[in-house]
Amino acid sequence: MGAGEAGRSRRSLVRVLWCAVLAVLGASAFIYSSYQRDIRAARARIASGSTVVNTACGPIQYAEVGHGLPLLIIHGAGGGFDQGLDAFGGLSGQGFRVIAPSRFGYLRTPLPQDASPAAQADAHACLLDALGVRTAAVIGASAGGPSTIQFCLRHAERCSAMVLLVPLAYAPRASEPRRPPAVVARILDASLKSDFVFWAMMKLGRDTMIQTILATPMADFKRAPAEEQKAVLQMLEHILPISPREQGLRNDGAIATSLPRVDLEHVRVPTLAISVENDGYGTFAGARYTADHIPGARFVGYKNGGHLLVGHQRELTNELVEFLRSHCARAGGN
Repeated sequence: MGAGEAGRSRRSLVRVLWCAVLAVLGASAFIYSSYQRDIRAARARIASGSTVVNTACGPIQYAEVGHGLPLLIIHGAGGGFDQGLDAFGGLSGQGFRVIAPSRFGYLRTPLPQDASPAAQADAHACLLDALGVRTAAVIGASAGGPSTIQFCLRHAERCSAMVLLVPLAYAPRASEPRRPPAVVARILDASLKSDFVFWAMMKLGRDTMIQTILATPMADFKRAPAEEQKAVLQMLEHILPISPREQGLRNDGAIATSLPRVDLEHVRVPTLAISVENDGYGTFAGARYTADHIPGARFVGYKNGGHLLVGHQRELTNELVEFLRSHCARAGGN
């Protein structure tokens, strides 16, 4: 190869490398711009629509919609007031005053030194005090289950009815939930600590996130009506920003690893427990055990639908409304 030809080859290689660098920089700029746009929108969403009230148990963030029978919504892991409204705000059109707090460590509700389910239950009562609500029905979803049960045990006179929806609940010899492969588990653990990583996982591994973070089989998701699929994707997207939820997530994780049996036989409020056999978080056994041991409780179990009960939303709403209306007479005097 002559000197001229070698020089042309070097120049061609340099051009190729520069094109590659520019392509990488362009892609990085596009990704960064997309992330910044989405995270700004997420932060703006949680910055409005709620109030922080000072209570005897400390500051508590909450939102409320509707008028009628008071209904306290206790959200699950990765939530906040926004998750409560997303999932149950529609009940405001059914004659309920939906009150959705952010639990300890989520968004603008601080994590106290004692963040146990019992302390959180007392905070639920403190919020009702601050709002002038004497009694309320309560829906505890997923990781909101332990404090919901404690609320109706410790403050039975304040609880007119209790719904436990795919709850984190004790069960002896409960089967272990299906877990993702170790590599996927590490990626998911990282995503729960970083807004950017969580955002990137949503963009690059949406199906994995639905199956693991939302514990819902993709087969069930794909069979669900379009409006239910949209609600699932919204729930995933609304975990962003995840950074102001990290303390709550860590606290829920600690509670889940050492969940004791509580005195279910002393629960004296009408109770409905609902779960799904193929819930990836394995809540079916705990929900059924809880219903079996609370006097007069009713259990509703579905075979499929995953943790988000996809494919059952219409019948689930009818079930909730019928149960709550039939047992909330005590709440009507607020």
